[in-house]
Amino acid sequence: MARKSLIQREKKRQKLEQKYRLIRRSSKKEISQVSSLSAKQEIYRKLQSPPRNSAPTRLRRRCFVTGRPRANYRYFGLSRHILREMVQTCLLPGATGSSW
Repeated sequence: MARKSLIQREKKRQKLEQKYRLIRRSSKKEISQVSSLSAKQEIYRKLQSPPRNSAPTRLRRRCFVTGRPRANYRYFGLSRHILREMVQTCLLPGATGSSW
């Protein structure tokens, strides 16, 4: 299981991203509409003003159960370890496990 502090840090990033989402989208639309270089530079400066952790690229997909940051399946929202356990105990309908 992931450390609690890392999970909390990720939740904080998600909240910041939600808060500044509209500002980022509107600024990016303005950049595509403006043709002068000086106006674009001004908008880019405005894009740099929100906190860095509010950028969507800073977000990391984590396992819903354990908080593991790697080997996650988007469809289930689980890491490979938990997914395998749940398939073996028949907790995920429609998923079949394989063994060889």
